[in-house]
Amino acid sequence: MTNEIYETRFKNLSDMKDHIGKELGVSDWITITQDRIDTFANATEDHQWIHVDPERSAKESPYKTTIAHGFLVLSLASHFCYNTYKVDDVGMGVNYGLDKVRFPNATPVNAKLRGRVSLMNYSDIPGGAKYTVKVVFELEGQEKPACVAEFVALAYMK
Repeated sequence: MTNEIYETRFKNLSDMKDHIGKELGVSDWITITQDRIDTFANATEDHQWIHVDPERSAKESPYKTTIAHGFLVLSLASHFCYNTYKVDDVGMGVNYGLDKVRFPNATPVNAKLRGRVSLMNYSDIPGGAKYTVKVVFELEGQEKPACVAEFVALAYMK
């Protein structure tokens, strides 16, 4: 398992079949700033103090700082996928859903996150494929990830 940033490139969507059970890539780090947390809070109407009140969080939170919303972390799945694998003959991808999501660790403000993406399964559908990738949202300097999600996608060829 590498810690270097890399992506896997597929010429054809069907080439992904040969990578079931394999890692596809590791993204670059993203810093989770308070501005990003506040913007997400405004977009989702989730203004719980553990996310948006640094002073109260410093006093009352077990983390002693604000933390990112779990769904903010999860929302980065698409970004991490875009940065860890490419398929040349795909014209459009659609989020189909999630099979399993866990948040084993909090993401404190100013933490760095990255995605480690592996292909879990793949099946042909008319005009494309349905596949599931496992996205591990790693926290820099932490053993436990912020999130682990099974992300289901539909991809349609050009």
